[in-house]
Amino acid sequence: MHIDALPEHILQRLDRESEIPLARQVYTILSDLILNGELSAGVKLPASRSLAVDCGLSRNTVMFAYEQLLAEGYVDAQTGSGTFVSETVPVSNWFGDEIESDSDSGLDDQYSHLSARGADLIRSAQASPEQWQPFIAGVPDTSLFPRDIWLRLQRKHWQKAPPSMLSYAHGAGYLPLRKVLIERLRLSRSVNGKAEQVMMISGLHNAISLIAHLLIDPGMTVWMENPGYWGAATALKMAGANIVPIDIDAEGLAPTEEQISQPPKLIFVSPSHQYPLGHVMSLARRRMLLDYANAHGAWIIEDDYDSEFRFAGLPIASLQGLDAYQRVIYLGTFSKTLYPGMRLAYMVLPEALVSHFATGLSEMYRDGRLIEQAVLADFIAEGHYAAHVRRSRLRYARRAALLRAAIAEELGTDWVSPNQEAGLHAVIHLPEGTDDVAIAKAAKATNIIVRPLSRYYLGEAKASGLLLGYANVPDEIIKPRFAQLAEIIRRQLGA
Repeated sequence: MHIDALPEHILQRLDRESEIPLARQVYTILSDLILNGELSAGVKLPASRSLAVDCGLSRNTVMFAYEQLLAEGYVDAQTGSGTFVSETVPVSNWFGDEIESDSDSGLDDQYSHLSARGADLIRSAQASPEQWQPFIAGVPDTSLFPRDIWLRLQRKHWQKAPPSMLSYAHGAGYLPLRKVLIERLRLSRSVNGKAEQVMMISGLHNAISLIAHLLIDPGMTVWMENPGYWGAATALKMAGANIVPIDIDAEGLAPTEEQISQPPKLIFVSPSHQYPLGHVMSLARRRMLLDYANAHGAWIIEDDYDSEFRFAGLPIASLQGLDAYQRVIYLGTFSKTLYPGMRLAYMVLPEALVSHFATGLSEMYRDGRLIEQAVLADFIAEGHYAAHVRRSRLRYARRAALLRAAIAEELGTDWVSPNQEAGLHAVIHLPEGTDDVAIAKAAKATNIIVRPLSRYYLGEAKASGLLLGYANVPDEIIKPRFAQLAEIIRRQLGA
C-alpha cells in the first residue's frame, strides 16, 4: 500500500457509530495492515498530527493508536525521525527449512486437537446437563435447604470477616470447621482422627485427583470397584492411573487370585453403600482388605457415599474406623446433604500424609471459600446440619417407599432391589441382554432421566439395569412418571 492511500483506507473502515473507541479502531486497522504485509517493515507512518487531519480525527485518537502499536511491537519510534513499521516476520524458522504438513495425522477426527486421554475423557463423558427431571440419580431435594438460617449465618460472617478470610486459603482449610466435622464423623461414622487430619477441598473429584497426583505416578495400578463411580474413574484416568476393574459381589470388593497377586498402589471402594449397587461390604472382607493394603503398602480411598441417608437400622461404621494401619483416606462431601453447588468435600487423612497434602492442595488448587467454611462450621455447631439431615432422611425414605411400591405395581415385586435401605437412588435390574442405554434414551425423550447401569462398568458391561433417583422427585409424581417409564421398559422387552 502506498502511504498516501492510508487515510482513505482508514476512513473506509472507521465506524463512528460503533461502541468501539475510535483509537481502538485505528489501532486495529493499522495492525491488520502490518500483519498482512500491506504495510511492510521499514515503512514510515504519517505523523500523528497529519494523519489526524486527513482522517478527521483528534490528534490524541491517533496518538493513542500509535502508542498501542508501539507497546505491542508493531512499530518502532525513532526520536526525531518518526514512527516506522517494525519487522514482524520471524528471522529464523523454528521448523527448519521445510515445514511438513500435518494433514495425515488425523486432523479430520473431531478429537484430533486433544491429547489421547483428553479425547478419551470427552468420548466417555457421563456428566449430565439435566439435573432436576425425574428420575435423575444423585441429586438431593435442594428445596429443603434452610436458606433463612444459612443467610443469617452468612451475613454475620460477611460483616466481620477480616481481609484474610477473603484471600486464598493455604493448607487444609478453616480449622473450626475441621474441629466440628471430626466430632460429628466420630459420633455418626466411627471415624478416628484429629481435626488436623481433616482437609477441606472443593469437591470429591478434586480430592480424588489430588490423591492420585500425590500418591501415584502415571502407569501405577489402581483397583476400582466394577461397576463403580464413573467420576472417580475419570479423575484417576486423567492422572495417568492404570485402572484395574475389580468385580463386586454381595460382600463387596471381590478380586480374583490373579488380581490379588498383583498388588495395586491405590484401592477405591465405597464400602458402606456401594455405588451404584448399594451393597454393604462385610466385616470379614473389610478386615481382609485392610490387612492386604498394609502388607503391600497400598492406600485405600474410602468414598463414604450417601452415608447420612440410611433409612433402617443403625448407620454402617466406616472402614476408616477399623484401620489400625493408617492406610485409609476417608472421603465425604456436602453435595448430597446440603446442595451440590456448594462444591465442598473433605478428607480424613492418615497422619503421615497430612502436611504433604496441605502443601499439595495449596500448590495445585489454591482453595479458598473460607467464609463459606466458617458459615458451615456454625451451621454444624448450632445443630442446624443434624436437623436438616434428619428432615431430608425422612423425606427420602418416604419417596424411596413410594418408588418401591410403583415398581412392584408396574413390573412386579421381583424387580424391587433388596438394597434400597439407604441413599438417593434405586436400581432395577433388567433381563440379560437388555439394551439399557436404549431405554434411557427413550425415557429422556419424555423428560425422564435414568442412568443405564451398563455405563458404570469399566470395559465390557456385565449386567444391564437402570438407576432411578427419587430424592428430588415430588411425592405425587413418582407413581405416574414411573408408569411412563415402565411402559418404555415393557416396549423394549417386547412384553
